[in-house]
Amino acid sequence: MSALTFTIEQTEATARAGKITTDHGEILTPIFMPVGTVGSVKAVTQQQLYNDVKAQIILGNTYHLYLRPGIEVLEAAGGLHQFNGWHKPILTDSGGYQVFSLAANRKITEEGVLFQSHIDGSRHLFTPEKVMDIERSIGADIIMAFDECPPYPSEYAYAKKSMELTHNWLQRCVNRLAETPDKYGYTQNLFPIVQGSTYKDLRKESCAFISNINATGNAIGGLSVGEPIEMMYEYTALCCEYLPEQKPRYLMGVGTPWDIVECIAHGIDMFDCVMPTRNGRNGMLFTTQGVINIKNKKWATDFSPIDKDLPSDISNYYSKAYLRHLFVSNEILALQLASLQNLSFYLWLVAEARKQILNNHFTTWKNDIIPILKQRL
Repeated sequence: MSALTFTIEQTEATARAGKITTDHGEILTPIFMPVGTVGSVKAVTQQQLYNDVKAQIILGNTYHLYLRPGIEVLEAAGGLHQFNGWHKPILTDSGGYQVFSLAANRKITEEGVLFQSHIDGSRHLFTPEKVMDIERSIGADIIMAFDECPPYPSEYAYAKKSMELTHNWLQRCVNRLAETPDKYGYTQNLFPIVQGSTYKDLRKESCAFISNINATGNAIGGLSVGEPIEMMYEYTALCCEYLPEQKPRYLMGVGTPWDIVECIAHGIDMFDCVMPTRNGRNGMLFTTQGVINIKNKKWATDFSPIDKDLPSDISNYYSKAYLRHLFVSNEILALQLASLQNLSFYLWLVAEARKQILNNHFTTWKNDIIPILKQRL
């Protein structure tokens, strides 16, 4: 058992290529992490994540896994790795974002968050201590601190109070982890979360507080919650400037392919988002040539591969016409193939960004590829 380590292998301006080492294996950065909210990346098997998507780490969600299947089941299984058969690294969100998104069914106090289950209406209290205990039981390699994610826009006074609450909760998370052992025979690493809404002084203050915790990695939260895209880029860059250079930086909940490329340029190492799977299930494909709405009639007789330039068996085996047929016929296979296309593309994209950084060609590549990624086909 050893704590997470991070090595920076190459930089180009503020973009970095590195390697994170955990007890469940290595993660080459920059990296995209498929979201497996309830222990499953929707419509995709673990074998497909290994072999087709080439995923290196996936996410689970504390709020959802706590409600179903429940901590007793996960502990009896030996943790989430054993329960779902994913034996590479796992990261768990703390449930803070679900608290944000369930605004109508929760109450925030200094102690924690009282919320109603979206499943049966039962009431539950999440404190920083309880969340750390739950994340220990789930057994992820990287566990996120419990935070409050303020909405956009937020008044300054609210954003400041929310940030201070997040900092207080973080210290309680740190204390709780110090009191409790790792479970299942491997190390669980805490990542604090920077907050502060869209106020530069608050973001700087939060970065300083988080840096002083000296965790093995750090996350940036509270962005991609409705603010203008340029503002998201600005605050991502600001946080990267003030967070420790030698620790991995995780930008939570981002985003489109072009957002990811832009934020890699600012110094982000880790990303997650439901977009590739959620949009895929609705017929939006991200490809090496641009964005496709596969439901459009224009694809009905296009027998070319879904994405001939993507090194993926799925993308090269099936045609656009066939995938469109599956969607208009409401075939379940459509959801799986579209999800696989998008996840494979996202993992290819970050691997390509890494290659370009290592070859010192990232900036030129970024400027060339972003207009291609954004075009609608």
